[in-house]
Amino acid sequence: MNPIVVLDAPSNLGLRMPAPGVLPGCYKLAGVLRDHGLLGRIGAGDAGYVVPPRYDVSDWSPGDGLFNGAAIAEYTARLAERIARQLDRGEFPFVLGGDCSILLAPMLALRRRGRYGLAYFDGSADFLRLAQAGRSGAAAGETLALATGRGRADVTDIDGLGPYVRDGDVVVLGNRDDDEDVPNLAEAGIACWTAPQIQAAGPAAVAARTLERFDGLDGFWVHLDVDVLDIEVLPAVDAPDPGGLQYGELLDLLRPMLADERCVGLHVTIYDPDLDQDGRYGAELTDAIVMAFADRPV
Repeated sequence: MNPIVVLDAPSNLGLRMPAPGVLPGCYKLAGVLRDHGLLGRIGAGDAGYVVPPRYDVSDWSPGDGLFNGAAIAEYTARLAERIARQLDRGEFPFVLGGDCSILLAPMLALRRRGRYGLAYFDGSADFLRLAQAGRSGAAAGETLALATGRGRADVTDIDGLGPYVRDGDVVVLGNRDDDEDVPNLAEAGIACWTAPQIQAAGPAAVAARTLERFDGLDGFWVHLDVDVLDIEVLPAVDAPDPGGLQYGELLDLLRPMLADERCVGLHVTIYDPDLDQDGRYGAELTDAIVMAFADRPV
């Protein structure tokens, strides 16, 4: 299979400040995973770093729409170019965020190449609820809406290529039963398996159903927001919630997806080292990611 290359995309442009003047700490995610030996443990090459623009919400007010919108659009285009070069070389990009807004870049890169699916692991769907409200301003809270063409054109329709992924080519995995977007997803025709539904049906069966959804496509990408995990498992995220997946369940979903030859790349987002005082959760997350690649042929 294609060799893995790790690319850092430490953008926090899509998150609100946790406190006035305090930047979201997810931009440190890549450093922690690298410190725990991620690259060597999965046999990955080092593809470097894409420097994000400055985080600046000084001129934003509630009701203005996305904050950092122009910066997100610029970063999306630049990161997409780097990912495209990796794909052109026959590599498997593994992108370390960062917040969820980095999703737009790989989906833009793939949109230029054909029709690709998206396995969307997330504790919330990041879909129409916040996008319709227009109050949050945080792109990370409406990432799936943006990727499917809903939102400001400079972000959702770069080079006239929006939507970057079709509604019917997305599978949302691991959001909570009380996610207000569940009916919105159904109305849009987006497949959705909430965490309790995954646990009831069995992760292996859900993984198989998800892969079937990508039949006939050119391939698929995996988005992993680690808040898909239960708060007791990984609380070091900006919005931890109960009712999520356990590591074993997540691995039973990820292993067959990453081992599938149609999987062209992966990114991981939202882990915040500032919320992990003794580093325990970063170490456990790295261990889990290494195990997720265990079934992938070399």
